[in-house]
Amino acid sequence: MRTVLSRCFLSALSVVLISTAVTAQSYIVNSPSGEISAVIELRDGYPIYSLLFRGTAIIGESRMGLVMGDGTDLSSGLTVLKDAKASVDRAWTQPWGEMREVKERYNELRLELASNTSSETVLVITFRVFDDGVGFRYELPDSGDFIVTDDRSEFVLMSDYRSWWIPAFENNRYEYLYTESSASDLRSVHTPLTMETPDGVFLSIHEAALTDWASMALLNMGNGILECDLVPWSDGTKVRGETPVVSPWRTISVSGDAAGLLTSTIILNLNEPSKIEDTSWIRPGRYVGIWWGMHIGKYSWGSGNKHGATTANTKMYIDFAARHGFDGVLVEGWNLGWDDNWFANGSFFQFTIPHPDFDMEEISRYGAEKGIYLIGHHETGADIDNYERQLDAAFEYYERLGVKAVKTGYVGHRTNEFEWHHGQYMVNHYRKVVEKAAEHHIMIIVHEPIKATGIRRTWPNMIAREGARGQEYNAWSGDGGNLPDHTTILPFTRMLGGPFDFTPGIFDLYFNEAGRPNNRINTTLAKQLALYVVIYSPMQMAADLPKNYEGHPAFEFIKEVPSDWEETLALHAAIGDYVTIARKERGGEDWFIGSITDEDGRTLEASLSFLDEGREYEAYIYADAPGADWKSRPYMIDIRKEKVDYSSILKLELAPGGGQAVRITPATSSPE
Repeated sequence: MRTVLSRCFLSALSVVLISTAVTAQSYIVNSPSGEISAVIELRDGYPIYSLLFRGTAIIGESRMGLVMGDGTDLSSGLTVLKDAKASVDRAWTQPWGEMREVKERYNELRLELASNTSSETVLVITFRVFDDGVGFRYELPDSGDFIVTDDRSEFVLMSDYRSWWIPAFENNRYEYLYTESSASDLRSVHTPLTMETPDGVFLSIHEAALTDWASMALLNMGNGILECDLVPWSDGTKVRGETPVVSPWRTISVSGDAAGLLTSTIILNLNEPSKIEDTSWIRPGRYVGIWWGMHIGKYSWGSGNKHGATTANTKMYIDFAARHGFDGVLVEGWNLGWDDNWFANGSFFQFTIPHPDFDMEEISRYGAEKGIYLIGHHETGADIDNYERQLDAAFEYYERLGVKAVKTGYVGHRTNEFEWHHGQYMVNHYRKVVEKAAEHHIMIIVHEPIKATGIRRTWPNMIAREGARGQEYNAWSGDGGNLPDHTTILPFTRMLGGPFDFTPGIFDLYFNEAGRPNNRINTTLAKQLALYVVIYSPMQMAADLPKNYEGHPAFEFIKEVPSDWEETLALHAAIGDYVTIARKERGGEDWFIGSITDEDGRTLEASLSFLDEGREYEAYIYADAPGADWKSRPYMIDIRKEKVDYSSILKLELAPGGGQAVRITPATSSPE
């Protein structure tokens, strides 16, 4: 009944758009453009909000509030003590990212709420309304220790929205293929949860600035009601600590088309500015590594005849990186602990003791001589106690050796056997690692992470993370790997939170030496190139074995594509079908385009009107050749050069499971 009444109320409100005849405890906050409106009420003591886009309701009347461990219900029996409005219109510069400058424009409402039996503030709710969405959060004033047992935040849908989602509270963390279904088929799901209304409006529910709090899943309560489902501690409580404290922002990104989601900055803008004053040491880069060989069975993480992390093998990778202009080399399996059952017992790992056949001192010296830095690796086996005992020594060790980035890992169903990867315990652990790394001028690439919520703005050394099914699933997954549409969904779901360490660039698409006939790369070769533009990461890996790159003409694109951008444009966007992204190199004049499709071939047209008028360019095109197909003819690639300018329309002919990668450079500076 509440959903029906909500829709009737909002339909009437949408007709008059924004009525000025509101009650004393009813507020309307518009976005700077006026396209998005948040309606906030205190009705019979219950805080309620709703959301309109271009005058039409997209989120119906939804409850808010927290329930505390002492039985206090901060979702009812409330009155407004004070309200305050504010507006912000500014811009800030990212040290690295999809674009250099980020515009931050919003209107804000802050409500201080008291209970009916008290004159003191018990809860603060703040709303910020941007042109690309809405965020709201809770603040608990200074009153001592607290426990949160429930978050009553709701998101009431106006109809059965089309949805893209992965399940929450499963053993494999975030690493699932996405399901497309009606919202009524949802269960408990992770965010970002992306949806489309029948009118073609796109929205994505997520959270920003997740700090010292449990992460939010969404539970389908029926009747179109999605409720916040906090990931609990092993004792069942959700959040605990000391006040004053603020919750993460609950966010709803909104766009009139799917492309608008791809360039939304609301998640970043709801995070605090950088706590690192001098960010000059935080540098995006490109790397190769002793990694893929383990996944296809060529190398082992543990010692023995197949050990990948040997001094000689690492030097070979360093030579390859130096020869082709890469920045770093990742080495996994270098330290003690891999020979034991690390999956079941992460306490075996030692983070300052190499295997006998891995001379860390010599490798660091050799890499520095060649201008290549080592990317370290800390796999914890989800034993957090063991890792934290060694954390100081581990980062001091790496800093002394000139290691500039560390890839961390947390393979396991639970951490310390009992805690979810996504509860408050692990949120705080991940932050501890990032802050400790910053003390030692080290960047972090975290696998099996907490989801991205824009913390990279506050701690920009949190440079990349996993948090979805990456390339390695193609090597060994029992279901045959990632389907061709997987990467056409990721930009609209997982990547709305931030960069993704997907590890593209596999050229040996069948990797026959692995002896796994049911596994392969489920793309064309051209699509592997296009992923460098579509799947953004500031630390981008050329993931294949060096021998598969040597002498291959398509390798030129990987050598040229940067990992830091001045500007990003979404040229085509259809979730689960296709996507085309154009990005301009930061500090340069070159543009790069990546276009990918699902299992269906298609032809798209890309306007190059973003180029400078009156200037001639050359486009270096890496396209699926006629007849290419991801299933039977994935290697067929057409590499060519064309003259283009701002009036050109570039034809993107994408094979089934295919893609196209393009580098566009001013003709005067093009190589011969």
